[in-house]
Amino acid sequence: MGAQILETGAYPAAFDAFEKALLPSSLAWTGPLRRASIEAFRALGFPTTRDEEWRYTSVAPIAALPYGVSPRPLNGASARAADPAARLVPEGAIRLVFVNGHFAADRSDLARVPAGAVVSSLGSALEGHRPLVEPHLGRLAEFRSHAFTALNTAFMTDGAFVHVPRGTAIDSPVYLVFISAPGGGANASHPRNLVVAEEAGQVSVVEIHTGGGESAGFANAVTEIVVGPAAVVEHCRIGDEGERSYHVSTLQSELSRSATFTSHSIALGGALVRHDVNAVLAGEGADATLNGLYVLSGAQHVDHHTTIDHASPNGASRELYKGVLDGRSRGVFDGKIIVRPDAQKTDARQVNRNLILSEEALVDTKPQLEIRADDVKCTHAATIGQIDPGMLFYLRSRAVGEAEAREMLMRAFVSDVVSRVRHEAVRASLESLLAAKLGAQGRGRIA
Repeated sequence: MGAQILETGAYPAAFDAFEKALLPSSLAWTGPLRRASIEAFRALGFPTTRDEEWRYTSVAPIAALPYGVSPRPLNGASARAADPAARLVPEGAIRLVFVNGHFAADRSDLARVPAGAVVSSLGSALEGHRPLVEPHLGRLAEFRSHAFTALNTAFMTDGAFVHVPRGTAIDSPVYLVFISAPGGGANASHPRNLVVAEEAGQVSVVEIHTGGGESAGFANAVTEIVVGPAAVVEHCRIGDEGERSYHVSTLQSELSRSATFTSHSIALGGALVRHDVNAVLAGEGADATLNGLYVLSGAQHVDHHTTIDHASPNGASRELYKGVLDGRSRGVFDGKIIVRPDAQKTDARQVNRNLILSEEALVDTKPQLEIRADDVKCTHAATIGQIDPGMLFYLRSRAVGEAEAREMLMRAFVSDVVSRVRHEAVRASLESLLAAKLGAQGRGRIA
């Protein structure tokens, strides 16, 4: 698709009405940040394929959507039909559920949150925990240069707030479930999440986006994660949305001294999906791992952009992204590792591997190293291939059906990404989703 100029639509015009009519007066302290963000969006406009960072992804379908904040469902029936909690979230787990971007208290469970920690909706935290929220909200995710982050910051109303005090561990994963309930035409939601782990704090957060049905919807999510000194944070993001869903997300993390951060980004659904995953290793000896997996079919388009910024010495990073593409789908991987002059003794590795199942599927992969220090170990690699016919023949020769053999090989291909998820329950949910997706693709190639 060629470059084009995109209008900013009704968003700037709608902001004033949003601020006056929909924003509670108790959140007036967020006004300066919101107004700076909408002004940034007004100046930036929607990105086009003229922008190098958006070269492979046109957001014209998103820009063409009419503006409209998703309403609260009047009847919970449709949301319950799409509720993934029963199949993805274990019984009794800590969870926050959001329907069309609005917190659903009756569907959430916070009984197991340990004393001292805070797990709540961001809307509640903006009112009740301002001293914990204000120092971090909008400080990591850069809205001045990213149009969608600017939109989110201007219109954010709810999402999750997780605060882990010094020396505290939340042993069970915290699930954040975002459900797009069908009906009512095109709507937009701007979920905003803030996770703060203070020194030696530990927490795992699982962010699930699902639903959508046949309606065209737009979700624009931003998650900021502050990883304090010697803290350990794991974030797993699973996207399994409808065939007409558009989704843009930004995950921005900052690591202090000796901190450890792991990100898993799993994309299984949606029509047009763009994920930016960024980590800044600001403290000495910080360790970041970014894992990603996209399994695509039909005409899906999924674009992953990652940046690992080594800003201090003795840091380490590992990055593994894999894709399985069928039909006319298109996958994009654009990964950059930056090593700044002070980041001596950095050890960084980046790998992107892709498995193509059809002649019409397309992959654009762009691994990048930007090294400004001289005493480092950095490598990157990218591959695009097909299922090995020799391995397929081997399995067929042992009485394994072709569809099952293809599924076995695809599951083996993705297994090293899935196996890196630390919590067994999260890993099991993910394996269940993948089994259904890969099984359908294996059968589809035989039909």
